[in-house]
Amino acid sequence: METRTETAAEKRNTGYNCAQAVACTYCDMVGIDEETMFKITEGLGVGLGCMEGTCGAILGACVLAGMVNSTGNLEGHDSKAATIKLSKEMTRLFLERNSTLVCKELKGIKTGKMIRSCPDCVRDAAEFAEKVLFSEK
Repeated sequence: METRTETAAEKRNTGYNCAQAVACTYCDMVGIDEETMFKITEGLGVGLGCMEGTCGAILGACVLAGMVNSTGNLEGHDSKAATIKLSKEMTRLFLERNSTLVCKELKGIKTGKMIRSCPDCVRDAAEFAEKVLFSEK
């Protein structure tokens, strides 16, 4: 698969939030139209809770994990553990590279020292989604 990390970063730079930029880049690979994915991930940007929580880029990658792996079995929940394992691996990689998952820490709001820009967080999350979710496609 040819990497789409720059496509994701371009989406972020044109107004998509970080979660939308990552998740919408791979809509064709997970069987959902972009408008629906855009709506689903709209509340996950700006670091969940307006920079108070998890970076939207990695949240967008975790949404993709469900789209890729979930069986959609509402009664059996047979894919939940495996989907969570995929999300855990992507967050581990993101944390390993950036030392935090929290938006305001990534942006250096309290310290004045930015760890990672939004476009770079988007690139990272897209890279890890490709590695963990799409490497065999």
